Amino acid sequence: MNRDYTSIRVRPGVVLVGLLALALNLRTALAGYPPLIDAVRADLGFSAGAAGFVQTGAVLMMAAGSLVGPAAARRGGPERALVGAVGLVALGSLVRGVPAAVPLVAGSLLAGFGIGVAGVLLTGVVKEHLAAHAGAVTGGYVVAMMIPSTVASAVAVPLATAVGGWSLALAVWAVPAVLAAAAWLPVARRVEPAAPAASTGLPWRDRFARLAAAHQSAASLLVYGWMTWLAPYLATRGWSPRDAGMVLAVWAAAQVPGALVIPALAERSGRWRFWSGVALASTAAGTIGLMLAPLPPAVGPWAWAALVGVGSGAGFPLGLAVVAWRTPDAAASAATSGMALGVGYTVAGIGPFAMGVLIDLTGGYAAAIGLLLAAAAVQATAIARIGDAPR
Repeated sequence: MNRDYTSIRVRPGVVLVGLLALALNLRTALAGYPPLIDAVRADLGFSAGAAGFVQTGAVLMMAAGSLVGPAAARRGGPERALVGAVGLVALGSLVRGVPAAVPLVAGSLLAGFGIGVAGVLLTGVVKEHLAAHAGAVTGGYVVAMMIPSTVASAVAVPLATAVGGWSLALAVWAVPAVLAAAAWLPVARRVEPAAPAASTGLPWRDRFARLAAAHQSAASLLVYGWMTWLAPYLATRGWSPRDAGMVLAVWAAAQVPGALVIPALAERSGRWRFWSGVALASTAAGTIGLMLAPLPPAVGPWAWAALVGVGSGAGFPLGLAVVAWRTPDAAASAATSGMALGVGYTVAGIGPFAMGVLIDLTGGYAAAIGLLLAAAAVQATAIARIGDAPR
């Protein structure tokens, strides 16, 4: 994989606007489901495990999509393949508009697969068209994924009331996906794909790719682990569900400045290892604080949750940015990020379940939070070995 996908460049501003429009849709289809789980269970008779499998299955399909994304890019270039990937997100959302078990599961899996493919293709596009600003651009489109997903979660229940049911509320998210694909079409049409490159598969034997996969796996577990268990953990410490949910909102909001600022600082200074270490230190400090001193008057969970949010918000885009900086071309960038994201999303799908098992077995949260600290240690090792030197 030593050649670019494309032979014509499009204005960077046009590419950036299109990327952000696409990124707006790479979490909303899944973020709108959890607040509706009670309604889904009441309507379809799902157990808690079956309702949870819908989301876990979608995340695992994101992993599968990430692993096959580079192959999709080789056939026509990432710009054109992105239209199809976001089209899958739209189709999956539409399928979920049928209020039945099979369409809900099938649509969620389809949307997850499209999200996984699109996430890999975005990294190839950044390498091809916006490599000089990979850190800032990556942070920008990660934030463009975060904010709409928060909105989707917040409006899910009132939206279901307004449109007449949970299934139609899930189907609504097909509309922005279709609009984003339409906004991206001018870029896809202006790019002439190069001749298909020879398939070399994912770089499993490449040391840097393995380190990138380790980094993204740990970063993903820290995000999805706290996303799943922060509010329940605080509830066991005496916080009301409302107050625990507010702390979770603080955690989510703190990810935004982390994703925007820290990758940009790493790019400007050329010190990826230092700024990645700063982000990880913030995450680790917040995690230890939540475990040892989660309640007032010492500190309380707000500051600890904010520290975790800032650090974990930066960790994911930093992992994508270093792939763009350290790979020789767009094809190599897509293959490496596909491997890293595929492994990372697999861990993100399994990790929170493993934490739940530990909670059940031990009757508390210490072992589950210990698993998150182990992930932080893995991430620290990957950061140290990746370093700053050009590849």
